[in-house]
Amino acid sequence: MRRILPFVLIVPVLFLSVGAAQAHRAGTTLNLVAYSTPKPVLQKLISRFGHQAAGRGVSFTQSYGPSGSQARAIAAGQPADIAFLSTGLDIDTLVTAGLVARNWTTAPYGGVVADSVVAFVVRPGNPKHIHSWSDLTKAGVQVVTPNPFSSGSAKWNVLAAYGAARKGGMSDKKAIAFVTKLFRHVVSQDPSGSTAANTFFAGKGDALITYESEAYSAFAAGKHGQLVVPKPTLLIQLPMVALRSASAAAKAFVAYAHAPKQQAIFAANGYRPVVKSVLKRPNLSSWSKKYATGPTFNIRDRLFGGWLKVNRVWFDPIHGRMSKIEQAVGGPTH
Repeated sequence: MRRILPFVLIVPVLFLSVGAAQAHRAGTTLNLVAYSTPKPVLQKLISRFGHQAAGRGVSFTQSYGPSGSQARAIAAGQPADIAFLSTGLDIDTLVTAGLVARNWTTAPYGGVVADSVVAFVVRPGNPKHIHSWSDLTKAGVQVVTPNPFSSGSAKWNVLAAYGAARKGGMSDKKAIAFVTKLFRHVVSQDPSGSTAANTFFAGKGDALITYESEAYSAFAAGKHGQLVVPKPTLLIQLPMVALRSASAAAKAFVAYAHAPKQQAIFAANGYRPVVKSVLKRPNLSSWSKKYATGPTFNIRDRLFGGWLKVNRVWFDPIHGRMSKIEQAVGGPTH
C-alpha cells in the first residue's frame, strides 16, 4: 500500500492540471491587430488554427486598418496580442512603446511571415500602355496610391519609385525630382492600401500602385484589372510578432503561420512565402511562375539603410522628403 499511495495522490493532481490547462485555453481570446489588406488570408489561418491542439478553444478579435495608424493605436493602449503590420518601422513603434522585444528580428525569418512586391494594377487591356515606372508619369496618366503618412503600403510605394529611379542611373537629386513628378499624377491618396484599392476599382485613375498581394486579393474578389510588376521593384517584407504580454497561444499562432502548410496558404493567396520550399509543390506551380518576376531590391539596400534611417530621411512630418514633395504637389502632410 505504501507503494501505491503516492500514485493515488498524484493522479488527481495530474487530472486537475490538465483540466485547468484546457479550461484556461478554452477561455483564451487573442487580439489580432493587422494592416488593412490581409484579412482574407488571416481568416483562413484562424479557421485552421482552431482545429490544432494549440488553437482549440481559442477565439480571436480582429482589427484591420492603415499600418501606421494601427501601430500608433496599439502603442496608445489598443488591446493586442499579435501584430501583423506592413513595415518593420511600425513594429519598431511598438518596440519604442515597450510592447515588443527589441530583438524581434532575431525570430525565424527575421520576424517576417510573408513577402510581396510593389506592383501596379491597370485597367483591363492596359489601355494607357503602362509597363514601367516612367510610364506612370506620361501625360494624361492618373495614379492612385495611399497617403504615406498613414499607410505602410504607401511608404513602400514611395521608396520603390525612388529606388527604381536610382537603379536606373538617376542621381539622388534627379530621383527625388522623379518621385515629385510622379506625385503630380496622383489623383487620390487614401488612408490605407485597401481604401486606395477600393477607390481605383470604383473607377478612379489609370493605375494603382499597390502590393502584388493586394492585387491578387482584389482579383479573387471579382475585381477587374491587370497586374504589372515593374522592373526593378521593391521587396515588401511583412512582419508578424507576438507582443511581450501575449499568452502562449499567441506565440503558437505566430509559429503556426510560419509552418509549411500555412505558408502554402499564403502562397496560394497572392503572398510570396518566406518558406520558399513550398513553391515546389505541384499545386503551387502556377504561383511559383508568378512569383519569379523581378528583379527586386530591399529596404536594407545602401540606397535606404533600413527603416529607421528611411523614416527620418523620407517620412519625418516636418523635415522629410515626402513632406516637401506633398507640399509641392498640394497633397497631405500628415
